[in-house]
Amino acid sequence: MSEELRIAIVGFGTIAQRQHVPAIAKTSSAALVAVADPVNSPADLPHFRDLEQLLREGPEIDAVALCTPPQMRRAQAATALAARKHVLLEKPPGATVGELTPLIAAAREADRTLFATWHSRHAPAVEPARNLLAGRKVTKVTIIWKEDVRVWHPGQAWIFEAGGFGVFDPGINALSVLTRILREPVFARKAELLFPSNRDAPIAAELELSDANGLPVHAEFDFRQSGPPSWEILCETEAGPVALLKGGRQLQDGGRLIVDADKEEYPALYRRFIALTAERKSDVDLAPLQLVADSFMLGRRRIVEPFED
Repeated sequence: MSEELRIAIVGFGTIAQRQHVPAIAKTSSAALVAVADPVNSPADLPHFRDLEQLLREGPEIDAVALCTPPQMRRAQAATALAARKHVLLEKPPGATVGELTPLIAAAREADRTLFATWHSRHAPAVEPARNLLAGRKVTKVTIIWKEDVRVWHPGQAWIFEAGGFGVFDPGINALSVLTRILREPVFARKAELLFPSNRDAPIAAELELSDANGLPVHAEFDFRQSGPPSWEILCETEAGPVALLKGGRQLQDGGRLIVDADKEEYPALYRRFIALTAERKSDVDLAPLQLVADSFMLGRRRIVEPFED
């Protein structure tokens, strides 16, 4: 392998262009050398219609970053690992929980890294919140995660298809933070899922979660928000309230702002990816994905008005 990790992005949509490209550029020991996408192509890099053509005809690469819809990632990751490439998976890492286990085994057999990324965990206030809560008894958690789907996912019809997660595509970000800042595992107890009459994935959801000690966790996810998004995790503790705001950019302790920083989540992801590939280790935490899957299993479905993008 070269001194730089030579990376190809597969799926060159909004998230790849806005987040992955600049993050790779900021990461020492990493270089973006090619893109595979059936439609979108950068002006300054070799472009291929799909992963297979990239592997067959493209430049030498060490790793792929899979930024395609989750319904496509299992097959692409399996192909890349069979070609002995390291694999970075955008979130959510797949359309189902079960499909990840064979990929973990394939990465181990190929002696390559499989990295299931949870970018919101790398927001600047998340680790300080984890450390703060470690010394306190948390008595209640409320998650409010709402945004306008037309603003944040314009034209992305796949998100409302089966396996596209619907409102859980952003909602899983909150769950990835929750499972990081709490020390005890949580599990789903109840869920209400709101499905537009013309779509196969929910546009809104309310969840009731808990840990083994009975900690109540209430989560509200909604794609129908108008105006600015609400990305908040509010924790009540015996020592007063602790609030993670703006998607993990701000942390308040008892109303006092103690963290307020710019988000540099994706550069942090790539630094982690570089470190993992150097050690031939994988990092695949399925806890957030399991909570989503269990919410679908437990969820009561309610049909609401059709959604037109």
